Amino acid sequence: MNPSFGPVLLFALAQMVWSPAGAVLSPSDPLDRGYRQMYDLQFPEAHATFRSYEDLHPGDPLGPTSDAAAYLFGEFDRLGVLQTELFVDDQAFKHWKKPAPDPAVREAFQQALAKSNEEADAVLQESADDRNALLAKVFDLGLQADYLSLIEKRNLAALGYTKQGGLLAQKLLAVAPNSYDAYLAVGVENYMLGLRSAPERWIFRLYGAEADKDRGIRNLELTAEKGHYLLPLARLLLAVAALRDNDRNHARELLEGLAKEFPNNRLYQTELSRLR
Repeated sequence: MNPSFGPVLLFALAQMVWSPAGAVLSPSDPLDRGYRQMYDLQFPEAHATFRSYEDLHPGDPLGPTSDAAAYLFGEFDRLGVLQTELFVDDQAFKHWKKPAPDPAVREAFQQALAKSNEEADAVLQESADDRNALLAKVFDLGLQADYLSLIEKRNLAALGYTKQGGLLAQKLLAVAPNSYDAYLAVGVENYMLGLRSAPERWIFRLYGAEADKDRGIRNLELTAEKGHYLLPLARLLLAVAALRDNDRNHARELLEGLAKEFPNNRLYQTELSRLR
């Protein structure tokens, strides 16, 4: 499996208001609604929701960060990236043909990330420990890593962003230990790299990466249990981990919950049909 799937995407928390741990994404909250639309593959609606949020909250980096996430997930869906990346064996992935990304989407994605980083840096200049700005930057790094790795297949280039995101996530967790979405950034790096062979893990450690599969699972479980915006993504990754460990019952349980919550997402339905 590709070692650089993460700190995958998405973010949270408007201004300094933090959502309750493990809370369901609410249709009435602007950011929640956008993420629900994105997870349910309603990308035009998600973009409209996130841009409306930006208009109402100028200078908040989570607006453009979220819009960038919608661009990335849209490309994932169009290119079938998650199906290829997550639900095939390692040998199949090695021979996967590089997809052709949409240049216009890439430009819009990069513009949204640049805007988010500019706004986050402005906030951090005034308050170096602002958890909202730190979280936006953590996921900006994850989004960039995911694009490089999963769409362009530039794994070593992606690894640098993954490592930066993991370190920044650790800083955020030191400031705000209840920001459970940030555990995804730490967990993905450890889990994905922990699956590699011993020589590969040694090489990645030379680049400063951590490779501990069990630690990665524990961190993913924290986000899957207590996270908010990233809770559905953490549960998807745990379903993949269960499949790799031949625990089909646990994988089915996780996917059934996701399919029920996001009925328009074909990925969950497809994988469930295979399990059945």
